[in-house]
Amino acid sequence: MAKKEEREHHKCLGLILPVSDAINTLSGKWKLPIIISLQFGNKRFSEIAKDIPKITDRMLSKELRDLEMNKLIKRTVYDTVPVVVEYSLTEYGESLDDIINELYKWGTRHRKKIMSKD
Repeated sequence: MAKKEEREHHKCLGLILPVSDAINTLSGKWKLPIIISLQFGNKRFSEIAKDIPKITDRMLSKELRDLEMNKLIKRTVYDTVPVVVEYSLTEYGESLDDIINELYKWGTRHRKKIMSKD
């Protein structure tokens, strides 16, 4: 491989790997909707479930664990009777705000483009 081609290859990989990491972390049908729900404030499990139609309790529980493992959300257990568990975005999770906003803009444009009768 020529040096220029090799540099281009490394540059390409340098873009692909971090983007792949991001996609793997946020992939699936439910992770971004959960994060968006938590952008509106700390919530209990049932409140998140109410925000996201059609998500099952089992799937919500799994996705919350994954998001917590990736340090995007925090699970806080309050020592009350009954026990109260609340979820919130971490500072790291809040770093997705601009990305979600850009996805919203792109998704809105995409929906218009696809729905148009051109």
